[in-house]
Order: sequence, then C-alpha cells, then structure tokens
Amino acid sequence: MRIVVTGGAGFIGSHLCDRLIARGDEVVCVDDLSSGRPDNIAGLLGSERFTFLDQDIIEGLDVAGPVDAVMHLASPASPPDYRRRPLETLAVGSRGTENALRLAHRHGARFVLASTSEVYGDPVVHPQREDYWGNVNPIGPRSVYDEAKRYAEAVTSAYRRTLGVDTGIVRIFNTYGPRMRADDGRVVSSFLVQALSGEPLTIYGDGSQTRSFCYVDDLVTALVAMMESDQAGPINCGNPAERTIAELATLVGEITGCPVVTEHHELPQDDPTRRRPDIGRAQALLGWSPQVEIEDGLRSTAAWFASRPEEVASAAADLRGGQLDEESRVGDDLRAVPALAG
Repeated sequence: MRIVVTGGAGFIGSHLCDRLIARGDEVVCVDDLSSGRPDNIAGLLGSERFTFLDQDIIEGLDVAGPVDAVMHLASPASPPDYRRRPLETLAVGSRGTENALRLAHRHGARFVLASTSEVYGDPVVHPQREDYWGNVNPIGPRSVYDEAKRYAEAVTSAYRRTLGVDTGIVRIFNTYGPRMRADDGRVVSSFLVQALSGEPLTIYGDGSQTRSFCYVDDLVTALVAMMESDQAGPINCGNPAERTIAELATLVGEITGCPVVTEHHELPQDDPTRRRPDIGRAQALLGWSPQVEIEDGLRSTAAWFASRPEEVASAAADLRGGQLDEESRVGDDLRAVPALAG
C-alpha cells in the first residue's frame, strides 16, 4: 500500500511510519515540524519507500501519485502545545482534516482519523463507551483541542455519509513511549524528566484523578488494524488499566530508582478527574487489546529519556521555572492563522 501519514514526524506518527515501512508499505510522511521532530524520522530517510513532505495541511495537502490510505494524525496534542497555538489547533482540526479527507476522496482511499479521549471531556460516565457524547466545556481553555477533534469527527462522518468516503475514527487515550518530547507537558514525560533530574514530581490536585496509559507500540497496532478494517467507528483505543496520578508517581520512582518527592499544585480548569476506555468495540471489531504492561513500557521510555541528558536537563529547568505550566504558557509563540484569525 501507499499510505499518507499526516503528522508523521510526531511522537505517534513516526512510530506508525516505522511500522508501515517495516511491513513493506510505501509511506508519504507529511509534517510541518511545528511539533514533530526530524530526528523521529531520521532512520527512515534512506528508504526508497519513504518520502517526507514539509507541508502545513491547513494550507492544503498536495501528494502526487497513488494513495491507498490516509492516516490523519496531524495536530498539536499536548496541553502546552495547543494552548500556545490555539488558532492553529482549531484550524488543523477543521480545515486540515477536510484537506486530508479531500485527498482520500480524490483517490478512493481509506481514511483514518486519530481522534482523542478528550472528546469525552470530564466524563460523568465511567468507563467511557463510544456511545457516550461527553461532557466538554466548549469555551474553556482546553476547548481548542477538544472541540477541534469533535469537529474533525463530525466532518469525517459527513464525508462518509454524503460522499461515500471510506472513513474510520479512532479515539486515542493517553499514550506514552520513546520519542515523547521531554518538554511536551504530559504527565509521563514530566514525571520521568523530574525523577531523572532529582526534582520533585509536580502533581496537580491531590493526585486522585485517574488516567489509563497505553504504550505506543500497542496503539500503533490498533491504528494499523483500523486502517485494514472497514469499520467506521468511533472505536476507543487505549489501555483500560486505570491508575491514579499519585500511583503513577510512585511507579516512576520505582522504575527510575529515584526517591519520589511530590509537590502539589492547583488542578487546571476542566482537567478530567477520571479517564478509562471501554475497549469492547476494539476487541470485537479489530481483534485488538493492549499487550505491554505499564512497568515494561515505562522502563523503555525512561531509558529513552536517560539517553538524552541535555534534553532532559532543559525540560527540567523549564518545569522548575514554571514554563511548562499550562496556565503560564497560554498565548506564547502564537502562530497566525489568517482564515480563522480574521
């Protein structure tokens, strides 16, 4: 197959590109490198079956030659990123998604949208099933990401109903693993950076809020299974093993061998208190369940961070100075998006 991966130089996207190349596919990786990194795809650049296109899909998506599938992963995904670039996040979820759908429509290609558990907001139904419509604040500080993904699901479904595009929607729950940016502000990367640097681990709230952490290799397996299926979705893809943030902090200390000292800060607005996927659909329709235990996944992730001491030291300094705090970064480094900015 010849597969277009938008956001292919990002954390999850680059692992997906690796998997597709390894199984013999041809991959066109499209990324503007606003949050993706060239290092993530450096090992693929020598392959004759891999092409990198530096394009901003908000402006269009121009891919020459045949296309069998479009895997749409392009979007800022961590709170500091989408809070720094709110208009870009909304634009890539709306106009960028439609540009990717148009490409799939032109080629009669399978289209898979990487959506998110954030469409459930701060859920009042637990665990979250795909038929739950969510509890999202449409004007809160997280809404630029939540609503961008909800719109992306809506336009994807409309292209399927109206134009017959072969679409599928995957709702991704918290994913971790090698190639996470040390400064991306997510809880796994922040805890590992702080532990490896001998810093206190920052916990927002009392640490009783829960997340369900899925190792990136497991998630990529789910994405490939969705691509090869005819399912429309949405289908939850995540690990149903629920852990509190306080439990994660203790586990990170055990994995890294570092004494754990925690500092508690105020819980950000609209931060979900519980998050766990019901993966019954994924099991029944895709034959998929996560296989990697969190202890094994964290060891691999910690080793990856430990091999990059300069990056970890820089991120630790930012965390120490509060620069990765979600509220303090709102509006920094805002990129203009003319069509949405007026």
